[in-house]
Amino acid sequence: QVQLVESGGGLVQAGDSLRLSCTTSGRTFSTNAVAWFRQSPGKEREFVAAIRVWSTGRTEYADSVNDRFTISRDNAKGTVYLQMNGLKVEDTAVYYCAARPYSIEKRANEYGYWGQGTQVTVSS
Repeated sequence: QVQLVESGGGLVQAGDSLRLSCTTSGRTFSTNAVAWFRQSPGKEREFVAAIRVWSTGRTEYADSVNDRFTISRDNAKGTVYLQMNGLKVEDTAVYYCAARPYSIEKRANEYGYWGQGTQVTVSS
């Protein structure tokens, strides 16, 4: 059984930084690719960033966050981080951690394992 637990969300002002954590447990093969998605009210869940955890460490980002967010891993701790700098009001959403075997995908329905989500609210 794979479990994902997110933490680190909160209320910040525009321009501030936050670091989200996704702690994984269970079968390591099932968490080869770990991604962050976000969803705001009335919108579809959208891809934010992803990382290949157990192989190359390759990363991918959505264009909207490419120069502001950084995804990283600490395999010893079984944790994937999302460092978010220069936060904008439009970054407000529930952020979800997701995992899948094999390669990175940007479509939410390609991920079979999900955390419960953590709220990020950015005020102006």
